[in-house]
Amino acid sequence: MDDFGPKRRLERRSTPHRGVRIQDVARLAEVSTATVSRALATPQRVSPEKRARVLEAIAQTGYTPNLTARSLRSQKTGMVLVVLPDLANTFFSRILRGIEETLFEAGYGMIISDLDGSPEKEAHFTAFTTAGRVDGAILLNGHLFGQSRDGQGRAADIDIPIVALCEAIPNADIPQIEIDNRTAARKMTQYLASRGHREILYVSGPAGNVLEKERYRGYRDGLQRAGLSFDPTWVIPGDYTIESGMRAGHSIVQRANRPSGVFCTSDEMAIGLIRTLLSAGIRVPQDISVAGFDDIEFAAVAEPALTTIRQPRQELGRAAAAALIALLQKQETPRLIRLETELVIRDSVTDR
Repeated sequence: MDDFGPKRRLERRSTPHRGVRIQDVARLAEVSTATVSRALATPQRVSPEKRARVLEAIAQTGYTPNLTARSLRSQKTGMVLVVLPDLANTFFSRILRGIEETLFEAGYGMIISDLDGSPEKEAHFTAFTTAGRVDGAILLNGHLFGQSRDGQGRAADIDIPIVALCEAIPNADIPQIEIDNRTAARKMTQYLASRGHREILYVSGPAGNVLEKERYRGYRDGLQRAGLSFDPTWVIPGDYTIESGMRAGHSIVQRANRPSGVFCTSDEMAIGLIRTLLSAGIRVPQDISVAGFDDIEFAAVAEPALTTIRQPRQELGRAAAAALIALLQKQETPRLIRLETELVIRDSVTDR
């Protein structure tokens, strides 16, 4: 039996040792050492069949690549920083999956930064980034490190490729990956109007948030196109959380003049609002129709199932990671990429 037969593979699996070299992996996988290196650093350049053999050989031998030495030679870390405003928000789950899948295919890992509104955390990750601990960054927080959301202040001197995702960053000459929030909000407002709703209440996102600004404009556009007048008393402030949706629900319950339809600019707010209305004996959608925005995982299983705007979250993550990889590879990439949304009709909206 030759050296690459089943008997040798079984022995490697049962007796791994600490002195395994890349040459041992290459011999067991029946490939060159260069192929082993490519399978680890740039797996997209290796056929799936050879990559599988390399990974199997690594598992059998217990080989551990010297990532520190490789990083020093290439002056690259192989890591990407992904900055979130709030990791607890379920909206980001599929976005992170799309980012991770695409980075993995290109041989990169990711570090997730949950800023959670903390200046101390932002200062920490600014120092982390400027120290060269990552090769690039994807920002979902709506501003560059050192600046406010409106672009004021001096941006930190970070010399790595950066991509903005979901929230556009004002005056930043970097690729921006987003949806057309204004058009999506207009479509939802027009849909509610098409079902006969004339009093459409709007539950907003956080004041000053770029997404909120666009969705609010879309709401106003939708009213205008439907021939409905705008009434500022039909606007309730929120912050995209379930709790703010519940507060909005309490406000509606206490009103003498209630809306026939409510457009919440996040699904979490819509779910919180529906819970409050149902607890007060107000039926959804028979008494008040409710629509959301995002199409998070819970939207389809809410009671009633939520009519909403579906964001292509996983595709957004993939597009952002692909744009960053292109920058890392010194390739040209568009400065604005917009993906399409979808109006998802379920049970929470009915005819007036």
